[in-house]
Amino acid sequence: FYGYKIRAKSAELNNWLEEVVLVIQSQRNSYHAHQSAQRKAEILQQAAQLGQEAPVVLLLHELSEYEGDWTPFLSYPTLFVLSYCQEWFLGKRLHDNEASIIHHYAFSEDPSSFGYPDPAAGWAISMSLLQRLAERIQYERMKSDFTIDLKHEIAFYIWEGGNGPKLTAVPEFCTQQRDYCATTFTTYLPNCGDAVNKEDIFVAVKTCQKFHSERVPVVKATWDKDAAFLEYYSDVTDPSIPTIHLGVPNTERGHCGKTFAILRRFLSDSVPKADWLLIVDDDTLISLPRLRKLLRCYDPREAVSLGERYGYGLMQSGYSYTTGGGGMVLSRVAVSRLVSSGCSCYSDDAPDDMVLGMCLSSVGVPITHSPLFHQARPDDYSEDLLSMQQPISFHKHWNTDPVAVYTHWLQDTQPRDEL
Repeated sequence: FYGYKIRAKSAELNNWLEEVVLVIQSQRNSYHAHQSAQRKAEILQQAAQLGQEAPVVLLLHELSEYEGDWTPFLSYPTLFVLSYCQEWFLGKRLHDNEASIIHHYAFSEDPSSFGYPDPAAGWAISMSLLQRLAERIQYERMKSDFTIDLKHEIAFYIWEGGNGPKLTAVPEFCTQQRDYCATTFTTYLPNCGDAVNKEDIFVAVKTCQKFHSERVPVVKATWDKDAAFLEYYSDVTDPSIPTIHLGVPNTERGHCGKTFAILRRFLSDSVPKADWLLIVDDDTLISLPRLRKLLRCYDPREAVSLGERYGYGLMQSGYSYTTGGGGMVLSRVAVSRLVSSGCSCYSDDAPDDMVLGMCLSSVGVPITHSPLFHQARPDDYSEDLLSMQQPISFHKHWNTDPVAVYTHWLQDTQPRDEL
């Protein structure tokens, strides 16, 4: 993760530093691989300065070639091995303030009663617990084929319906700088230099006739003005917006046919040539200035697929995908590789984000995750978690004022031409 730091400060910890296994949740993209290698070097340097035997430091993306290795259900990221006898699950505790759709409304009667770890602070499990989980995962089928919010699903799996340990909150796992902290965290939005130009991003908004008067005005009232190149794709041509009909009939769900038509159009001479394609729904709220800043960290000459990463069937050699509601960002190279592969929708109403993930996996393009993209509303996430972010996107207008959500969470007070 960006800005993650670990400090071995206490004498007790220093005495058994060689018994620590650190797993950095790295990713295959060149930017993230470089960042994780730097973090590993810093940790080893700290150990040398303490005069201690170096801990084992592993980079998650190097543990296997499988794209699904980002989920600890396949390779558990262990920070500190604190005990060989007792089962410990430690970290900074997050909880829901209200029942959340991304957590399948678990603990709806008292959402705050269940805690899950803040990944920015790091988390730890004891060797005894790790060994039991490793054995359990071999014979027990996961209750869901989907991996959506990993930190909550990890805690829920470890808790095991009350038969396993709950997360123990440990103050030394921190996201803010304090003297007693073993870990600190800087930011999810790194500073890689000046933001990319507006003209580097082509924005595709998926809509349909029944939402022209309900959702499109919200886009125009909030983030539309921050785009240099933007087109609305609908099932009808409406010059008042304007919208473009791609010849694909509207579907109630999935929209795969429409999305693949957008990919082909992006590569054609019908639209301005740009390095990046952003595909969003008409009820997606997004900060384009923040996205432009984030994209400076990535090389558009690489095949990049960026957004909020979900997984399907990862325990059975499945695939990762960028969830569509939070926004799907693709480099021109990735779009070209995908389209030229011949991979396509099995039906127009197939889930476009999942089909894209399956196709990208088949051509060797990894899904790069950023926690700044959100498939759901702000109310569906922990307040503590969002307080550490400069979010890039949220999704859904249900039971919210979308303009107010955009103003509070995504609109920067700094003038747009400076972002």
